[in-house]
Amino acid sequence: MSVQERKERERAARERLIVATARELAEQQGWDAVTTRRLAERIEYSQPVLYGHFRGKREIIGAVALQGAAEMAAAVRAAASPADGPRTRVTALARAYLDFAERNPAVYDAMFQLDGGLAFAAEDTPEPLKDAFAALLESLGEVAGDGVHPGLFTEVFWAALHGLATLTRAGRLPPAEADRRVELLVDRLVMA
Repeated sequence: MSVQERKERERAARERLIVATARELAEQQGWDAVTTRRLAERIEYSQPVLYGHFRGKREIIGAVALQGAAEMAAAVRAAASPADGPRTRVTALARAYLDFAERNPAVYDAMFQLDGGLAFAAEDTPEPLKDAFAALLESLGEVAGDGVHPGLFTEVFWAALHGLATLTRAGRLPPAEADRRVELLVDRLVMA
């Protein structure tokens, strides 16, 4: 291994450490607790080293969001792919999405609530975000219905899931009815 390859590997490892530490701190104490000073202390590197990887908190949030998008896509696919039939697949997808949002609140915020400097629904949208949408589209596109654009249907279904996740987390919806909400959403939007 060349010196250059070793340095690149070490740099990648430091970057993963920064992202993992930011994510852990955000999940424990919220995003307000994530500062470059606190991260530098926790990872035992100086702030200039941290700034050598990320220009600031916004880019760190973006990195956490991209990591979360990849994880959410994998979770949705893992839940939906073994399901038998469109309705069952969509129900599994919805439950996996909502479960991901509940288990990873800081990551979910990084993905959809905070400014991570990422473009959505644009040509320069990062690949993990495109893939997360594709993971939804794979199951939802087949149930969009005649004359309904599959991407548009997926956006509407995703918006409904996001609303359920956000309102439940904020205590605006009682958690005891979560399964019934998913059933109702699937019953009303999936005609197959």
